[in-house]
Amino acid sequence: MSALRWGRGASGLRRVLWRAGRPGLLAEEGARSGVWGRRRSLSASPCEQDRQKDWGHAELLEVLEARVRQLQAECVSEVTVKRVGQARLPEAAGFQPRRKAQKGGEGTGRWAQKLDQDRWTLQGRKQRLEVKPQVRAQQPACEHRLRRVPQLLSAPLAERLLRWEQGTPRSPWEEQLERLLQEAPRKLSCEAEQAHQSRGASVRLETQQQRLLAFLECCLLSGHLPLAHHVLVTCHGRWRQRRTLTLAMYNTVMLGWAREGSFKELVYVFFMVKDAGLTPDLLSYAAALQCMGRLDQGARTVQRCLDQMAQDGLQLPEIFTSVPLCPEEQAALLQAVRKAQPAFSPPPRPQPEPQVNTSPLLREIYAQEDPVSYPKLHLPLHKLKALFQQQLRVEMATTVSVESVEKPELLTTEVLQARNTLTRLRAVWVEALCAGLQEMKASEARAARAGRPTLFPYLCLLTEEELAQLLLQTLQVLPPQGESLLSLAQQLGLRVFNRHAVQKQQLRHVQALQQRYYQYLHLLASDTQVAVPCLPRQYWETLGAPEAPHEQPWPLPVLVQLGKQLAEMLVEVVRMPGSLAAPQGSCTLIPVLYHVYSFRSFRQIGILKPHPAFTQLLATAAEHTLTFEAAEVPMLCPPVPWTSPYTGAFLLSPTKLMRSLEGTTQHQRLLDSCPPAELHGALDALTQLGNCAWRVNGRVLDLVLELFTAKGCPRLGVPAPPSEAPRPPEGRLPPGASPAQKAELRRELARCLKVAREMHSLRSDALYRLSLAQHLRHRVFWLPHNMDFRGRTYPCPPHFNHLGSDLARALLEFAQGRPLGPDGLDWLKIHLVNLTGLKKHEPLRARLLFANEVMEDILDSADRPMTGRKWWMEVDEPWQALACCMEIARAVRAPDPAAYVSHFPVHQDGSCNGLQHYAALGRDSIGAASVNLLPSDVPQDVYSGVAAQVGAASPARPHAQGLCPVNTWICRWRCSANRMPDGACGSPRCSRASSAARW
Repeated sequence: MSALRWGRGASGLRRVLWRAGRPGLLAEEGARSGVWGRRRSLSASPCEQDRQKDWGHAELLEVLEARVRQLQAECVSEVTVKRVGQARLPEAAGFQPRRKAQKGGEGTGRWAQKLDQDRWTLQGRKQRLEVKPQVRAQQPACEHRLRRVPQLLSAPLAERLLRWEQGTPRSPWEEQLERLLQEAPRKLSCEAEQAHQSRGASVRLETQQQRLLAFLECCLLSGHLPLAHHVLVTCHGRWRQRRTLTLAMYNTVMLGWAREGSFKELVYVFFMVKDAGLTPDLLSYAAALQCMGRLDQGARTVQRCLDQMAQDGLQLPEIFTSVPLCPEEQAALLQAVRKAQPAFSPPPRPQPEPQVNTSPLLREIYAQEDPVSYPKLHLPLHKLKALFQQQLRVEMATTVSVESVEKPELLTTEVLQARNTLTRLRAVWVEALCAGLQEMKASEARAARAGRPTLFPYLCLLTEEELAQLLLQTLQVLPPQGESLLSLAQQLGLRVFNRHAVQKQQLRHVQALQQRYYQYLHLLASDTQVAVPCLPRQYWETLGAPEAPHEQPWPLPVLVQLGKQLAEMLVEVVRMPGSLAAPQGSCTLIPVLYHVYSFRSFRQIGILKPHPAFTQLLATAAEHTLTFEAAEVPMLCPPVPWTSPYTGAFLLSPTKLMRSLEGTTQHQRLLDSCPPAELHGALDALTQLGNCAWRVNGRVLDLVLELFTAKGCPRLGVPAPPSEAPRPPEGRLPPGASPAQKAELRRELARCLKVAREMHSLRSDALYRLSLAQHLRHRVFWLPHNMDFRGRTYPCPPHFNHLGSDLARALLEFAQGRPLGPDGLDWLKIHLVNLTGLKKHEPLRARLLFANEVMEDILDSADRPMTGRKWWMEVDEPWQALACCMEIARAVRAPDPAAYVSHFPVHQDGSCNGLQHYAALGRDSIGAASVNLLPSDVPQDVYSGVAAQVGAASPARPHAQGLCPVNTWICRWRCSANRMPDGACGSPRCSRASSAARW
């Protein structure tokens, strides 16, 4: 009925139009023969009978006839109602035009023509899609289409460039460069300068400049200099984008052309520099002179350039001392200069004058007249050199494969089949990812040719195979509950940058680093001496000129954008069969990753989550190898001394001195503006922490692995496997269940899911720590350190270090031991009592007496930790207490306890460090006494003092069951910090806290 009404309405409208003064309308329709179909009259004067025809029925009939023809076309290859030939795919790159309907053929209605038109459009689209890859494959390199000649805003400069391009004979490019250098920079208008300054102060403009500069630098590194020049020319020709260009961008492209020896393109860039109103600096002149040296230009041309540089107030020796150039570039530059000044000799790079830290707190350390020898390591020089080679190989490989300590699965048919399936799928995924990355590069290259900075050069820094392996490693460690897309994208971008930075260091600085590090080892080795004893940083600085800093990370928007593109590539390309049991090729492929949304802190975020089938496949395969980044594993040789906020720690992997969120720049700016001498205290402290050698406590590790491979022991901080997670209630609610019962079931399901996720996280963390400990069991290793904005120091390797839970601290001991001495054994006993938490408010003498009283329990714990009285399991820090019991037992049973060489670390901590700083800054004697800043026989506890004041202020609120609320809160906080459930520590304060009164 709707079609019928539409037809009647259309016919009525046609009648109105025809009667309104267009008598020839239907006559023209008839003359066109078939445009309106067979049912139109072919006569020039339509009769009254045709005008009164039911046009609604006619239109409906045309629709039905067109549908019949459409159904026939789906079954037969040729439609006979209208003799229109099918368009064939062309053999060449052209397209075959549509054939017109024969006039003598049978006419059809406009609906049939519409269907034919759509069919032809689809055929043409299919034809273009099939031809496009062939045409794209036959296209030559894109560099010949890229713009080289700039579009200048200055009319005199543009006229000069055009006149030179069209004039014959052309003047030499050297004369053009001379005239450009002599011309004063064009002044921008006052309004433009003010607009530029206002925009330059904005964060948005700074971000755009960082992105564009990083794009140009990556183009040079990836060998796409013409593309960088093209984007620079395009941005220079657009007024809005020109305001984002800086002299550093022009210099970057000029240096690229100078290395290529392309003088013509270099002059083009100089035209743009002058057109932008900028003045060339030392780097600009260095590029020009370097290009002249590579092209072996005459002395007259070089002398003109040197004269102009002198007129600009720039000194020639400063190029060799201030501009960072590689030796090859300096040689080309020197060759050009000696053309004009044969007697010129480059001045030696000035050594930085030794600056002394003037802080009153460090005056005694840096102002000593007599040199103090730096403590030696226990390893000889040849051993340290061998360890350096091992660490260098690890960082050059960028990843470390570690055997998992998880209990190996029996090699059943199911496990073998799952592993074979994973191997086969990964091979397919690598091929698919490489193909997808090639398409992505082609797409980004086309976008870059449009003049926009894209991700194309960043994708070219690594090969497709390297990127594919990096993506599969990321997929391997993705948790079952998924990960935030933004966080995952940032991690992917940083991993790509780190791989590129390591490869760049390999090509340029490995040989120089090795020579310098071998000399540095003379300060640390046990069998060598240095002429003047000094600190590691000072000795490293005397070994040569300051090394080139590690490359700074790309801007955060670039990292995130690159990571998102790679993550989307994973989602689109990586697929697996929906049913692994089905024969290959007989089931539908499903994505391994998919997008979900979740709410965190009232914000909706995107999460990338692996498919449950893939998670189950990984669990069934139970692969026995873990892969870590090189910077996530402790070093096998002493770290490089920290000498600046950019250099230090790992050999090749870039590391930041100060930890901060990615994208924040205020901390780095403050470090850059700080005088170098003011940072010496922090740099030397971090270097000293990193030079401490460690080893694994094998006896404790064996006991922990015994519990870990069983079912864990949450009470002792050994997480249980996910199989021990609580199961959700089985069965369904009855049909008449109340809303309260449904809500209770939802809460129970949410609780089970939360506990299962927490257990998986804890288990994975322990698996990484214990696997690395087993991997380093018989090795000596070092932990490089950095700090946060507060000055707190942290080890760079995140999974295995001495700062962590009780279990993590118990696994480590010093690689270099020291004799206990006459009082060392007593201090070990006092430390053991401190770990138990039983005599916190007692003086040191009372703690020593208590240790002697429980000596039998101490020795029993050391000899039979799992089968004896298990005294060590009931204390606050059980694993450290057990390690201390073993150390005391060995010292007691030694012939001379004072001469016993101990490797046991004693961890010390301040009492409320924040309050200690406040009390010291405010000269608060009462606060200082409560946080143990003043001498006292009995340790002070500020929490107890606060609790006493709270209790005195509110005597009407008695504490339930006699528990102190402050101590109860502290115990519960410690349990949560160690990721243990309430009551897992065994303390009555914690286990009875649920029934205690809340305050």
